[in-house]
Amino acid sequence: MQHIIEMQHITKRFPGIVANDDVNFNLRKGEIHALLGENGAGKSTLMSILFGMYIPEEGTILKNGEPIQVLNPNDANAHGIGMVHQHFKLVEVFSVLDNIIMGVEPHQFGFIKRKEAKDHILALCQQYELMVDVDAKIQDVSVGMQQRTEILKMLYRHNDILIFDEPTAVLTPQEIKQLMITMKNLIKEGKSIIFITHKLDEIMEVADRVTVLRRGKVIGTVETSKTTKEDLSRMMVGRDVVFEIEKKDSKLGDIALEVNHLSVLSERTKKHVVDNVSFRVRKGEIVCVAGVDGNGQSELGLVLSGLIKATSGQIIINGEDMTHKSIRYRNDHGLSHIPEDRHKHGLILQDNLANNLALKKYHLLPFQKRGIIQPAPIQELADELIHTYDIRSGQGGKTRVGSMSGGNQQKAIIARELDKGSDVLLSIQTVRGLDVGAVEFAHRQLIKSRDEGKAILMISFELDEVMSVSDRILVMYEGQIVKNVMAKDITVEELGLYMAGVKRDFVEADQLSKPMNNEVKEE
Repeated sequence: MQHIIEMQHITKRFPGIVANDDVNFNLRKGEIHALLGENGAGKSTLMSILFGMYIPEEGTILKNGEPIQVLNPNDANAHGIGMVHQHFKLVEVFSVLDNIIMGVEPHQFGFIKRKEAKDHILALCQQYELMVDVDAKIQDVSVGMQQRTEILKMLYRHNDILIFDEPTAVLTPQEIKQLMITMKNLIKEGKSIIFITHKLDEIMEVADRVTVLRRGKVIGTVETSKTTKEDLSRMMVGRDVVFEIEKKDSKLGDIALEVNHLSVLSERTKKHVVDNVSFRVRKGEIVCVAGVDGNGQSELGLVLSGLIKATSGQIIINGEDMTHKSIRYRNDHGLSHIPEDRHKHGLILQDNLANNLALKKYHLLPFQKRGIIQPAPIQELADELIHTYDIRSGQGGKTRVGSMSGGNQQKAIIARELDKGSDVLLSIQTVRGLDVGAVEFAHRQLIKSRDEGKAILMISFELDEVMSVSDRILVMYEGQIVKNVMAKDITVEELGLYMAGVKRDFVEADQLSKPMNNEVKEE
């Protein structure tokens, strides 16, 4: 079969690490070829080379058997190569429309033909069921809509070789299902797709072939129809992976987090995105907020962490009213926070890993003395967390965080927040971008924290994660809690009906804050 793209003997080095080590990879015309590997295995680096964002020290790229030079993304686009990036390449103060057409604006007599561009984008939205608000600014839209904007950028440019780098990491189950259909339709239209994902179910559903990378080297390429999820995970991490995490029954303690009649008014829409929400989380349980993206979960996470202000209501942590307290005060008095957007709210990308791991502790002893930062204790903390959480970094604590893979950035945040030992952990999209081995590890850590008596509030769009990790589920729809149920007492199908708004329990907010029958404190 004809190879539309061949990458031969690609080698790329960064300080302290060989990201791609003599890699050979090919893409057949009209196939979906999955690229699988652990966090830091070199997948995104290899595709960044194909897209012209990195130049390899060694190796050749061929298209249709002819060598091509890809020195920058403009060269890639000229060769019909487009890429949806794992970390969005969007200008936050620009509109969705301006981000999509940037660099290829239709114009006449020096003026951008905005109506023509808008009509074209809206047609693409309808065709691929990737709905966006084209007039909204990127900074005002959800992470899911930002992802859809990235996909539309590529479709708008009529690329025939499409690289999807973790495109489903921030999408809801419904959106993922639609994207799978979209990818199959693109293949029917003559496109060829490279699909980077950690989600084995997605690979088995849509990919024709899979190439597995481990620590920068190709382990092998297999036909999807001739392999299993277990085989792929073993190739990826070099051991058997447990997909279903076993956990003991929860032993409930005191109330650690209490939310009473909480509301948040959107400045843009002037509607309540969080609408009179009340609930509580006890020590020793994992409560998961489930729902379709855009129903107030993101805003709930932001207001609990202190990143935005509540319009009304009350947030209580360990009996203390935190509603009007600063972010630092909350962090120092019982709250840890794994944010939804790791780049915007979780990390300082230009700083090194050690300083990022100490972000919540640098103002405390022994990390500072008389207001002067102490590098030695910070490095000691970093060394311990890097080892414990297997954070892959070429230069250890000295590694610039922005140069690390997305999954290892996420591991750094998880390590920092769990190491604080806070009574309440607010964790949003905990395993976004993590490989199956890292997901298994992260879930074990969450359950370990719960068993140690911590109260964990998760916000997740991953139904598998919601069902397997949580003890209790709160479903949000249109800013309200419409279901409060023990995870063992609901099916995925019924949960989906509540998430879609087909079913809802009309329960008063006061009732949602009362203990359930099986929420009995352990004596």
